[in-house]
Amino acid sequence: MYGGVKAAGRSVRTRLRDRVAASDPGLLRLTAGLRTVGAIALALAVLAAFGADVTHLVAGAMAAMVATFAIREKELKGQAVTLALGLPVALASVSVSALLTSRVVIGDAFFVVLIFCAVFVRRFGDRGTALGLIGFQVYFVSLFVGAKVSVLPGLLGAIAVAFVCSAVVRFAVVPETPAGVLQRLRQAFRARLAQLIATQSELLDAGPDGIDKTLEHLRDGTARLHETALMIQSRLEEGTPDASTARLVQRRIADAEIAAERLGLLLLTARSAERADTLTLHLPGAPAPSVGRSPAPGEATEILRRDLGALRTLVLRPPAEARGTALSHLRNRLLGYRDEENLPEAIPAVQDVFRGIGETARAVMGLRIALDGPQDESDDTPATTRSREELDAEDAAIDGGEETAPKEEPTGLRRPTTRAAVQVSVGSSLAILGGELLSAERWYWAVLACWIVFLNTASTGEILVKGYRRVLGTMLGVVAGIVLAGLVGGHTWIAFGLVLLFIFAMFYTAPLSYTLMSFFVTAMLGLLYTLLHTYSLSVLLLRVEETALGAACGIVAAALVLPIRTDRRTNELLGTVLERLTDVTEGAVDQLSGGPAADLLDTARELDQALGDLRAATQPLTHPITPLRARRNTAQYVVALLETCAYHARSLAATAELLPAHPSIAADPRLRGAVRRTVRNIEAIAARVADEDAETEVETGPSIASLLAPDAAGVPRYGRITGRVLRHLERLDEAVMGLARPLGVPVAPPKR
Repeated sequence: MYGGVKAAGRSVRTRLRDRVAASDPGLLRLTAGLRTVGAIALALAVLAAFGADVTHLVAGAMAAMVATFAIREKELKGQAVTLALGLPVALASVSVSALLTSRVVIGDAFFVVLIFCAVFVRRFGDRGTALGLIGFQVYFVSLFVGAKVSVLPGLLGAIAVAFVCSAVVRFAVVPETPAGVLQRLRQAFRARLAQLIATQSELLDAGPDGIDKTLEHLRDGTARLHETALMIQSRLEEGTPDASTARLVQRRIADAEIAAERLGLLLLTARSAERADTLTLHLPGAPAPSVGRSPAPGEATEILRRDLGALRTLVLRPPAEARGTALSHLRNRLLGYRDEENLPEAIPAVQDVFRGIGETARAVMGLRIALDGPQDESDDTPATTRSREELDAEDAAIDGGEETAPKEEPTGLRRPTTRAAVQVSVGSSLAILGGELLSAERWYWAVLACWIVFLNTASTGEILVKGYRRVLGTMLGVVAGIVLAGLVGGHTWIAFGLVLLFIFAMFYTAPLSYTLMSFFVTAMLGLLYTLLHTYSLSVLLLRVEETALGAACGIVAAALVLPIRTDRRTNELLGTVLERLTDVTEGAVDQLSGGPAADLLDTARELDQALGDLRAATQPLTHPITPLRARRNTAQYVVALLETCAYHARSLAATAELLPAHPSIAADPRLRGAVRRTVRNIEAIAARVADEDAETEVETGPSIASLLAPDAAGVPRYGRITGRVLRHLERLDEAVMGLARPLGVPVAPPKR
């Protein structure tokens, strides 16, 4: 009985852990919030023990926050160096601010120069970005608390204490190593993979009325899984001991992602009257396929439901609980479907689903071996043994890859950091002038708003959307600040407790919603004003006015000074995506046709990164408030088509990577001919995107599907793997042709 209760408790903890891991991959948001709050709390405790007054407590708390969130380097050694360099930068910044507090013109001019330098040094990577951010934010802190020369020694001491407390929390209390982050991201990938499989199983019972909602969940689950895969890829270099291990994990993550996405498509096909369109998984609001009551009558549906549950169990079961006959039986049964063993009696589309379950089970087994080490082989069946041998052969073929040549960076004003530095300097100058007219004491809020709308933005449209979200969050935060200020009154430590709570919420919600983050920032500042005895309704309303002014100055500067229009930005990124798509497709098909091996996984990763950049850049076009509905629909459609292309290109790359290790997969030179037209069409679209006057057109011709038809005797012309490659090429060709219409590329009539 006790053992059953203990096992139930462990099961509840495991489910809770998996849910948290899936909602916050790598626990990055939770760690950022806890580390920042911990640093502030420790700084407040130390300063209070030395008898610091409220002004020094507020300055120390804000400096501890800045010292913690500004540093984004992954390696602990690099974090320590940046934190050590940040302290003299912070001390110099607050000292200059105190010295210039009575010299308005010189102080404002220095602030603009500081802003320019803080943005300009971003070109030096994470360290330059962190030092620039520390210099600017600490200068702002000194303005906020009204730093003067008479109180400068105390402020310098408070800031030094804040940096020391930040170091203690970062390296001792809430440490974060690259290997630890990667381990938590792996757990998040498993949890999200299990969630996606659970959503796929809902397709079995979804009727005509519920299919749209199920498809929406399927799209979200597929996107979340891909997001986690990209996060893992970005951490592999620092979190793994060597390049071969990194490539092995990257390969297994890619295999599992592709297999899971393919399984969802096979289930959709089984539920619909014809082969499901890949676009259904990528385009919000895409029409759902017509579905019947059940993908298969009778026993086959129950077996599908059972096997999807078994697959989910294989994904989630921790390594310590992964031994035993029961789990081995599940694994062996699912892997048997790969060799056509015990396929249930059903229509071909449903049997394809069972084969897809077998392929996904094989990818899950490879993932477990890569992440958890060797597995128990005592109960292996011949089918499982063959899968292990294939995985071992693939592992042996993986090497460290080749070094990539450094990319040529733009120079002068074409460099993004230089352009942004000029823009934000001009915008800040306007914000200072306008802010001084609104308030001679709190003009710096306008400068802060202008500064923030330029962070992590690259076009006028992105700045416009971010400014709107900043103002909206600030307005809501003012309302909360008014209520909280009345409730807290003169209770200093209750106010500091709420400040810590809001700071945690600010960092936890920042990646999810910029509006929410702005809300918590403003509510927190209302409490800080209360602590400094400068709170009033007029002060909070002034903050809204200054924020709106600063956002407007940022938008004006972005639109008039070295502007980058959203159309230009998206066209540049679209051209990069098409270029990467060509590289992946040509490289994969060339290798599948017998060409030399290439580093296809890294090329596919570059495609995913380019597509992610494009997706972020189109947010101003797809934002709900945009009045240009047709343009929004076009942008969503183009991005969805490109995601479809990327999925099929990744699948081709993954299949090509198997070629050297699998004798059952033979090179087929005929594939080169099948892809030529598709590659020419991608290049034609890219040329039209780069130059609207380019006289290019896309070609039509016989469908690649025609190559899949059997010969006159009914014998298939290609093997199963080559047939799958041709299916991917067919869908890729259709998606590329679909890009021609919204991008204005004419279609040439078919050649006779």
